[in-house]
Amino acid sequence: MATKSVATGTVHKLPDDLRKAVASDKKVLALWEDITPLARNEWICWVTSGKKAETRGIRIEKALSKMRGGMRRPCCWAGCVHR
Repeated sequence: MATKSVATGTVHKLPDDLRKAVASDKKVLALWEDITPLARNEWICWVTSGKKAETRGIRIEKALSKMRGGMRRPCCWAGCVHR
């Protein structure tokens, strides 16, 4: 079965675990496709900047929850230093 293409960020490639999580939730996917590539980049960088696998998993769940609520960028984070 082919996997649905999900938009990525400007600097960061969308990792498989986050892509699968975003694609699995229709509301999150709709928001993800509507936000700018720079905003997607911020989410990707925020999730992948965690050093532990446990932190990354927690951030993915938080990201999904926040996007379900309509949040378009990670809150209370300095932002991606890679742009």
